[in-house]
Order: sequence, then structure tokens, then C-alpha cells
Amino acid sequence: MKKIVFFILSAMLLSSCVTQKKLTYFNDVETARVKIDNPQQQVQADPVIKVGDAMFVSVTALDMEAAAPFNLPAAVLNTSRSTNLSTQPSLQCYTVSPEGTIDFPILGTLSIAGLRKSELKALLEERISAHVNNPIIIISFMDAYVTVMGEVGGPRRVGMANGHLTILEALASSGDVTPYGKRNNVMVMREENGEMVFARLNLNSADIIQSPYYYLHQNDVIYVSPNRVRAVSSQNIGLWLSMVSTVASAATVIVTVVSLTRK
Repeated sequence: MKKIVFFILSAMLLSSCVTQKKLTYFNDVETARVKIDNPQQQVQADPVIKVGDAMFVSVTALDMEAAAPFNLPAAVLNTSRSTNLSTQPSLQCYTVSPEGTIDFPILGTLSIAGLRKSELKALLEERISAHVNNPIIIISFMDAYVTVMGEVGGPRRVGMANGHLTILEALASSGDVTPYGKRNNVMVMREENGEMVFARLNLNSADIIQSPYYYLHQNDVIYVSPNRVRAVSSQNIGLWLSMVSTVASAATVIVTVVSLTRK
């Protein structure tokens, strides 16, 4: 009888355990050989400009005086909280309008939505070269980030300061996947051509490196699904505790009765 009770309790405990294999990234790494020249890396480094994007654009040259008019001045409020503004040459943020345009100093209105970062740089170099010799254009996305949600250490927005971010780096920045997260079922949501695309990735496989979603794009959303243990613990914890308590009490009574009967 004691063996039966032990078996019942062990089965209940094992059903709530998460195997080490499910918690391990790249289970097949000992036999896998995966190329790292993923073309998506280049795509990520040269993102498409979209409506609402915010960017810093810096124009420099050997003749800084000639390049200065092509940089936005900064509007700074006085410390006295007055409404008067003072300006000085400084980098400012361009926000792509709903029409897909920005107002650029000297050059006027530019339609840039749909261009890649490299294409905008080439366009500015060509247009500004008519006024400045050998201009140097630096473009940075200021609102480039991905959102990580679900079974991670802490849901958050992760910035893409250098324009390069993998799904593993994003998860690490969010405290990694918890033991209750499905590493073989991580969803990436991405907007492409006016549509929301959903992809599911298996972090247990080294083949993930070849996925077009391994290198993240700006505004991607990563969601880590909870496993069955988390679902049980979060939704039915009271029921499970009650069941365990009931089984344990019943087992104790059975053992006691059997022991008294044998005496």
C-alpha cells in the first residue's frame, strides 16, 4: 500500500516537472553545422523607412560652415519656464509624416517612406553635394525597438541602437525565458507590406539561425508562450493544492487503516 501511495504522489509531481531538454537552447548543437551568413542580417542593418519613424540626420563636411544649414537647430526652453525659445545648431529628430515625408532644411519636402536607410543616405548625399563638397551623412533611427512579452524575466521594449539585434539578444535583455516558457514555440509578430505576419520559432533547434525572424526588425513583437505547468499553476493552483491535500489525507487514512487491520 505504501508503494501505491508513493507511486500516486510521484506521478503527480512528475506531471508538473519541466524536463531539462525543454529548458536547453540548441539541443542539436553537437551535430549541427549552420551557416551564419543570413541575408536577413543585411536587411536588418538597412531597414525600410516607415511612416512615424523618428530619425537623427547629421550632415558634416570639411567645410562645417557650409554644412551647418543642413542640420536642424534645437529649440530649447529657458530655465525660467518662459515661452521664449533660444536656438543653436544641433541634431534634431525628423519624424516621417503620415504622407511619408520630412521637411529637410534647404532641400524642402522629401518623400522618404518606403526607402531604405542606405537609399535615403544616397539621396541626401546627391542633393547636398550641389551645395557642399563631399558631405558626410549619418542617419540613426531613434525609435527602433522590439517588444518582448510573455514568459520572460521582465516584459519590456528593447532598443536597437546599432540597428542589429537577434531574438536571443532581445530575450537576454528581458531576463531570458523563464522555466515556464515554451522555448519551442516563441512567436514573432512583424508588420510587412501593411499586413501583420506571425511566425513561430523553436529555440531548441540550431536551425533558428537560418530563420528570417532570427534577426529582428524594428517594431517586432516577441511573445513567449507559457507551458502547461504555468497554465496549471496560474489558473488552477487552488484546485491542485486541494487535490494534493485530499490525496495525501486519503493515503494517510488508508495506510493507517491497513496498519491497524494487520495488528
